[in-house]
Amino acid sequence: MVKVTIAGGSGPVAREIIDALLVTGQHDITILSRRDPSSNDAVPGTTWRTVDYSNQSALVEALKGTHTLLSFLQIMYESGQESQKQLIDAAVAAGVKRFAPSEYGSSGTAHMSWYGGKEVARDYLRKLNANGKVLEYTLFQPGLFLDYLASPYQTAKHVAPLDSFINYEKLQAIVIDGHEDVTITLTTAADSAAVIAKAIDSDNEWPEISGIQGNRATLSQVIKLGEKVRGRPFTVTKVRLDDLKAGNISIPWRFERTHSAIKEEDAQTMGKIIVIGILLSSLDGGWDVSDELNQRFPDYEFTKMEDFLSKVWNGKP
Repeated sequence: MVKVTIAGGSGPVAREIIDALLVTGQHDITILSRRDPSSNDAVPGTTWRTVDYSNQSALVEALKGTHTLLSFLQIMYESGQESQKQLIDAAVAAGVKRFAPSEYGSSGTAHMSWYGGKEVARDYLRKLNANGKVLEYTLFQPGLFLDYLASPYQTAKHVAPLDSFINYEKLQAIVIDGHEDVTITLTTAADSAAVIAKAIDSDNEWPEISGIQGNRATLSQVIKLGEKVRGRPFTVTKVRLDDLKAGNISIPWRFERTHSAIKEEDAQTMGKIIVIGILLSSLDGGWDVSDELNQRFPDYEFTKMEDFLSKVWNGKP
C-alpha cells in the first residue's frame, strides 16, 4: 500500500480515478483542494486536505509521505500555470516518487488554446529532468471520452454529458471537407480510470507518455456508426480548411451541455473555439493517442465503441 495524493481531487475525472483506486483497496488516498469540503465532497476511504498552492511550505507538508501524486488542477483560466508548477516543486521537496500532470485527453495541444497549460507543465517537467531524473512522471492520454457521444445521457458516474462536434442526439456532425478520415481515439471514462489505476498499482517505471487507446476510428466511421445506432442519416456540415483556420465556422446547434470549467457566459463562444481547435488538432494527429498502457496491460478488455453506443441509444428518440 502506498499513499496516493490527488490534487484538484473534487473534479469529475479525478473522482472517476479515485473510485477506481478505492476498488483496489491498495492505497491510502488524500484529496487536495483549494476549498473546504462540502457534504457532497465526502468520499469514504479518503482524507481531505485544504491547501493554498501559493504556500509552498504548507504544500510540502501536505505532500509528505506521498508516493504517487496526480494533478487535476484546472488549467483553462490560470495565467502562467503557477499552481501546477508550485505543485511540482513541492512534490520534489517532499520526496514524491511519481507525478502525473493535468492531462487526461489529447496527445497534441496545437490549435487548442485552452490546453496551453499542458505545454507549460510538460516543458517544466522536461527541464526538471534535463540533467538526470529528479521526478518520475507520465502524461495520461486517453483521447476523447467516448461518453461524450452519449450526451445528453450520463454514462459515467462523475463525468457529465458534454456536447461535441459529433452530436448523436441531434444527428449532426462537423468535419473538415476532404479530411473526413482523420483518426481519433475514444475511450470511456471508466476504462480510462481503470487503466490509470492499474498503472498506479504497478511497480514498473512509468513511461513519459501513457497513451490509452480504447477505440481508434476515423471521423467518418464515428458518423456512420451514429447513423447505424440512431437508425437515421446525419446532417454533416463540411467546413473548408482555410475557413476553419480563419475561424469562419457556423455551428448548426447550441451547446446545451459544456465542460464544468467553462463559465456559463462563455459557453457558446468557447464551444465554437473548441470545435475549431479539435478539428484542426485532429488533422495534426493530436487526438490519435499512443498505446503505451494497452501494451503494458494487454489483458485489459476495453469497451468497444459500437457495443457502448448501441446500448446507450437503443430505443432513444
